[in-house]
Amino acid sequence: MTAAPVLTSATPAAPAEFVKAAGRSRARRRTLALLLPALAAAGLLLAARSWPGAGPALAGAALAGLLLLGARLWYIWHETPAAVAARLNRHHPALEDSTALLLRPGSDLNLLENLQQQRLLRRLPELAAAAPLLPVSFRPALGATALLLALAALVWGQRPGAAHTAATAVEAPVPMRFTEPPATPAAAPRLTATRLRVQPPAYTRQAAFAPAGASFRCPRESRVRWRVTVSRATRTAPVLELGARRLPLRPVPGDSTAFEREETLLASTLYRLRLGGQVSEDYSIEVVPDQAPVIRVISPKAYTLVEFGQPPRVRIDARLSDDYGLTRARLVATVAQGEGEAVKFREVVTDLSAALGGQPATATLQPVLNLPALGLTYGDEVYFYLQAWDNHQHLTRSDTYLVQWEDTTVQESTLDASLGVSTAPAYFRSQRQIIIDTEKLLAEQSRLPATTVQERANGIGVDQKMLRMRYGKFLGEETDESIGGATRPDEADEAAEPEPPGMGSVVAEDHTEAEPAPAETHSANDGHDHSHDAPAPAGQSAYEARTAELLEPYIHRHDDAETADFLEPAVKTKLQAVLSEMWEAELRLRTGRLREARPYEYRALRLLKEVQQQTRAYVKKAGFTPPPMPEATTRLTGDLAGATAPRRQRQRPAPATQPTLRAALRVLAQLRAAGPAPAGAAAALEQAGPELSRAALSQPGRYLGALRQLRTLTTTLRANRAPDRATLPTLERALTSLLPLPPPAPTRTTTPASGLTRRYFQELNR
Repeated sequence: MTAAPVLTSATPAAPAEFVKAAGRSRARRRTLALLLPALAAAGLLLAARSWPGAGPALAGAALAGLLLLGARLWYIWHETPAAVAARLNRHHPALEDSTALLLRPGSDLNLLENLQQQRLLRRLPELAAAAPLLPVSFRPALGATALLLALAALVWGQRPGAAHTAATAVEAPVPMRFTEPPATPAAAPRLTATRLRVQPPAYTRQAAFAPAGASFRCPRESRVRWRVTVSRATRTAPVLELGARRLPLRPVPGDSTAFEREETLLASTLYRLRLGGQVSEDYSIEVVPDQAPVIRVISPKAYTLVEFGQPPRVRIDARLSDDYGLTRARLVATVAQGEGEAVKFREVVTDLSAALGGQPATATLQPVLNLPALGLTYGDEVYFYLQAWDNHQHLTRSDTYLVQWEDTTVQESTLDASLGVSTAPAYFRSQRQIIIDTEKLLAEQSRLPATTVQERANGIGVDQKMLRMRYGKFLGEETDESIGGATRPDEADEAAEPEPPGMGSVVAEDHTEAEPAPAETHSANDGHDHSHDAPAPAGQSAYEARTAELLEPYIHRHDDAETADFLEPAVKTKLQAVLSEMWEAELRLRTGRLREARPYEYRALRLLKEVQQQTRAYVKKAGFTPPPMPEATTRLTGDLAGATAPRRQRQRPAPATQPTLRAALRVLAQLRAAGPAPAGAAAALEQAGPELSRAALSQPGRYLGALRQLRTLTTTLRANRAPDRATLPTLERALTSLLPLPPPAPTRTTTPASGLTRRYFQELNR
């Protein structure tokens, strides 16, 4: 820290210089307080450079820090004298808020202002001698610096390079087998030890490890380090043959007998080490790629229908899993509103990442689709699917699911609408309004007086009665006493037999069918045409006509519920059930039992919709009429019955690599026989090596040993030594398995000579 300037009589005579000097002193101390944490942050960035993949992020952070530091320094060193004077007034009450007078020339001041300026010039040196005029606190800067330095030390200690260096002494060498020509000098350098270190990528969140064997598995994008030790110092670096690449190892600083190489692996491969004539066997590295997340939706089904009266909410139960961790998930819902060409689509995205804290490998998501909150109403649909991301930014999307809110006001039909012909009068659709009024009264029941509730419930019951009377006309009922209920008994029997509470119905099992009502008396103006004075019909005698006239008052055929309508028996039975449900609902509404009436109202509405569908008739068009498609049951079910893709089969020619395999097999057959090796045997076997190497990459457990035997055999043949014939059958089987299966040859079946023998074989083949 620099000391504040001492303002004495030797300070420049201009009064404004006192203020400017105080501002420069404060700017220097603020700059020092800003540079201390900036240098510590730079050390943290340098310590993080050794982390893999951190280069672009560190470069961006360094650029942003430099821009921020430059802007802050510019602001510090461009503070105006007026702002400095205001700070002096706030920090020193002895200046009496008059520091701004020092910035004005003496010619512009009056006598009083001149006297005040002289007083300030005497007080400022006294204040500066005691302490800096504008103090700057270094505590925040020192605290931030200490924190950044501790973080830099932690990052430096945990860097991958440091972990590798610390683990080098404890890493055990992996066993590897080497071959070398017999003519190799004894003083030639040789590979004595090989150590492996695997650093999995960051998305796996796995620690670095040392494989126990030369062949190992690792995640994709892992960094593998080979560190070999030679018997003595040499200028010839060992070579790592990684697949088709030849990579020389780099010397380790400070150790003349150690070499290492680090590579990032993206695919499975084979490798071996070579130093001069010394060559190791082939070893495999199986690279395991990162799998995309798996989404399994437990509920709902592919198609869900929210029926009228059910809660308009659909709970989604989904299971998410990943091999390393999940980071993000969301629900994408597409809302379809409208009909025909006026359909409008709107997409609503809901983030579900809150349930994936800590990047779990498995998670359960249970969001709820609130249809009214999404803006849906009766008849609308919503399509939704789930998306999930893992910590390697792999994306998975589930199947699309459909949720439909049933609309009871629309008559659905699987045929063309132009074919429908209404053969019955239109039914009233006010049962839904009765249900709505009942639900509304139930919601307001706790806030209303009992008399008001009873009055409104009775009014709803009257509406239910009027609707019941309208529907009763379709069954031939005409009077209030007979509509929707059982026919009344005679007045003489009323005292002996009570009136049933409801009409005879096939639905209400606790009610019995009543006897038919006796004949009614009619007047001349009752609305019926009795025609007492009409002449006798043709073909009847006067006696028969007179008898029919006498019976006419007791016969009322057009009021017969069994014959006076045009409905089918099934429809009539269902409509009678509707009237019975309405009667029960009316009975409970009239007595104020709203909750008991609600189930009967819903059942009446459902039966009404079924009656509406049954009473529609269709005119068949000329031509072919396809059968109706059960869309609600087959849509999005994944049923692929009858949807088999066409298959084409053809005979492919033999690959061009077969001659090399067959030539190698001929050489192996000659080597198994007694005698010297044929000329060019090593070259023929080496030509089959690439095919065997490709097979070893896909199935190392089956072909890797054969590849090692092939390399050993070629090295032995080139050294003019006798091969080990015990290993030839294994190599021969591996090469033979690479050849395609020959087509089956036709065989001649032998026919038994005698009939008894043929009969015997026929009985055996049963």
